[in-house]
Amino acid sequence: MKAAPMEAGSDPARRRALRYLNLFRLIVAALFLTVGARIGLGAEAPKLFWAASLAYVLLILALGFPDAAHRIGFGRLMALQGFVDIIVLSIVMWTSGGYRSGIPVLMMIVLAGSGLVTGGRAVLLMTALATITVLLENGWRALSASGPEAGDFFQVALTCISFFGIAIMARLLAQRALVNASLAAARAVELAQQEAINAYIIRDMRDGIIVLRADGVVRQANPSACTLLGQADIEGRPLADIDAALADYCRLAGTGEFGQMMTLGQARRLLRCRVAGGSSRTEGDKLIYLTDLEDIQRRMQQIKLASLGRLTASMAHEIRNPLSAVTQAAELLCEEKRSDMQARLARIINDNARRIEHMIRNVLALGRRERTQPEALPLAEFVAELLDELGLRGERERAIFRADIPAGLTLEIDRAHLHQILDNLLTNARRYCSGEPDAVRVSAEDVGKGQVNVHVRDDGPGVAGQSRAHLFEPFFTSHAKGTGLGLYIARELAEANGFSLELLDDDTAAPGAHFILTGRSQPQT
Repeated sequence: MKAAPMEAGSDPARRRALRYLNLFRLIVAALFLTVGARIGLGAEAPKLFWAASLAYVLLILALGFPDAAHRIGFGRLMALQGFVDIIVLSIVMWTSGGYRSGIPVLMMIVLAGSGLVTGGRAVLLMTALATITVLLENGWRALSASGPEAGDFFQVALTCISFFGIAIMARLLAQRALVNASLAAARAVELAQQEAINAYIIRDMRDGIIVLRADGVVRQANPSACTLLGQADIEGRPLADIDAALADYCRLAGTGEFGQMMTLGQARRLLRCRVAGGSSRTEGDKLIYLTDLEDIQRRMQQIKLASLGRLTASMAHEIRNPLSAVTQAAELLCEEKRSDMQARLARIINDNARRIEHMIRNVLALGRRERTQPEALPLAEFVAELLDELGLRGERERAIFRADIPAGLTLEIDRAHLHQILDNLLTNARRYCSGEPDAVRVSAEDVGKGQVNVHVRDDGPGVAGQSRAHLFEPFFTSHAKGTGLGLYIARELAEANGFSLELLDDDTAAPGAHFILTGRSQPQT
């Protein structure tokens, strides 16, 4: 793409060159005033020479102020200064004996300087003016009694030709410089935009990127690298101080396509490290890529679970039909007066049928994760109804559960989802608690900013340390008859409503498992 020419006045280099040219003019004018008469200048008309030199100094000072370019315009200012130069130097040349005084050489310098600074057509007009004045002055002297010899016309002609040659060359150089400056400015803008895009891409990448200097100090790192290594800011720090294992690997390992899996950072995350660029045998920066394998594993697991969910959902619908027939046959068998063995077999059939039905409901809940219908639920009444359902087996069973929820507290959540979340939590708590009164406690609190915490505690043995990391994983269970889907589905349903479900750390003062469901509250309408 061809760059548009840059305006001369917008180029700082042009303005700096104009200041130097004005300084040269001021020095020449000062020399005219101080030592001009001593070197034979203005001998033929001293008063006119002195007046022209003084006017030259005043005009240079007046046109040299920084605001002159803003008032007049850069192009007009350069043209005006050039014409002033030619007129004053022509007067000095006429009062000093013609072209033999050496003034045409100063005209050449002025024309070259003006052409390099402006690069416009005005320099050609200045050249024409200088040529006309030199020719007129030489012609006038030829007609006078003290005119030059015939050979002087040839030298004057060469001088005038030199005027045009210098002016045209200076103009072409100036135009070339303007085009190059415009192209450089356009390239600078494109480069700045590209750097901004690259910086945004690097900053937004999931993978960590570290630029490591040859001396082992981190030159640059994106936010993902700081997060993966568990550091707030690692730029400017030795990599050995951040993670010694990573520093040793970067120092000893060469570049490779696959890298190495390592456990790094304060959080001891499993990362894939790959080094590119300089090696231990060469100088230069190294580029370190950090990929979070745990995040990749989680995404792979989600993909597999999505596929598994679709498969199991279709299987669940197929299982329900024969299951209904088995359940109905078991109920008919119970209605008949048979032996105790038949009653026991019917009870086994019913128990396993209910277990299969519960598993089917859990599997089907995976497919209904995104279809939420939130509403403002009165939490105290909702929990009381749920506890009444769980305590249908008798007063002793109901006494195991205790609710402590302030009146008027609400949760904005899907009713069926909240029922399943709390049912899974309370069922697990009942399974592992002591069975004494108030062994399972449900409480809630308003923590401000529209947030509500719902706590479910039991007095059981709690969750073992090796099981805590896998507690919310699907199909993980420590109970012989558990499906391993309860807590996983509870968290999935909570997240589908914008809630969070976590297991708090063990408390020595209050043993047992302690789950907390955090979500938004909304006043009842």
